Amino acid sequence: MKKSDVLVIGSNMIDLMTYIKRMPVAGETVEADDFSMGFGGKGANQAVAAARLGAQVSFISMVGNDSFGEQQLANFKAANIDVSGVGVGHKNSGAAPIFVDPTADNRILIVKGANSELTPAVLDEHLDMIRNTKLIVLQQEIPLETNYHAIDLANRYGVPVLLNPAPANKQLDMEHVRRVDFFSPNETELATLTGLPTESMDEISRAAQRLVDMGVKNVLVTIGSRGVLWVSATTSQLIDAVRVDAVDTTGAGDSFIGSFANYYAQGETVPKALRHANEYAAITVTRRGTQKSYPTAEEVAAMYQPS
Repeated sequence: MKKSDVLVIGSNMIDLMTYIKRMPVAGETVEADDFSMGFGGKGANQAVAAARLGAQVSFISMVGNDSFGEQQLANFKAANIDVSGVGVGHKNSGAAPIFVDPTADNRILIVKGANSELTPAVLDEHLDMIRNTKLIVLQQEIPLETNYHAIDLANRYGVPVLLNPAPANKQLDMEHVRRVDFFSPNETELATLTGLPTESMDEISRAAQRLVDMGVKNVLVTIGSRGVLWVSATTSQLIDAVRVDAVDTTGAGDSFIGSFANYYAQGETVPKALRHANEYAAITVTRRGTQKSYPTAEEVAAMYQPS
């Protein structure tokens, strides 16, 4: 079996995007400015971002037994993602109603649907895929037990793992977190997982250091317009974000994770991969939508000088 650059194990969703002036209060009906549908889900987003940059990407996921599931599979194939690990579940496809306000901030609900059928047993059907990759990427829109099993298998085969703990879950087992190579929460997820405040950069740094003190190898805290903080036993470094006028931040964190996975799997150092991932994510927030906002390698090259 040919070795992939990146194996993503995770979710897929149909995004239901509504652009609003404000959220309605209880019992109120408010007219919205615009609506669109698109492909999303943290796992699928990260896989597509890496694939758009030219990485050889494999995906283990479960789509719904409905027309949305058929559309998801077609979308993965169009992105040149290996879908031999994508199964069809018994439930409907996962869905994510998303509300975007004029400041480009978003509020998201998720319905897991078939994503809940991505069980540890499914991973056992794809051991060759897990063994033959440079990097495994995980998130938390699938059962935690599946992620734990993925980490167990990755450790068995000597494959590095990046875990993006989104959405945050206080039940996350730190014994497994200590066994991943990269742990990448945003500042809100960092606060949930550590119980520490993360309002200021000093507070974010202390919370990230708490995780390192607990044995986490590399903590990558994404901090929106401020960039990403990399903390390890020997490093504490802020890689500044690229300044842009954002119109929609939906999926920006996933674009960062997927592009970092690509750059790291291609052999870049951690700080260089983080800088390039910041550049990639900056482009996505200047466009509406989730995966539809993700640029190709050619578009990135046209925006930035090689570095």
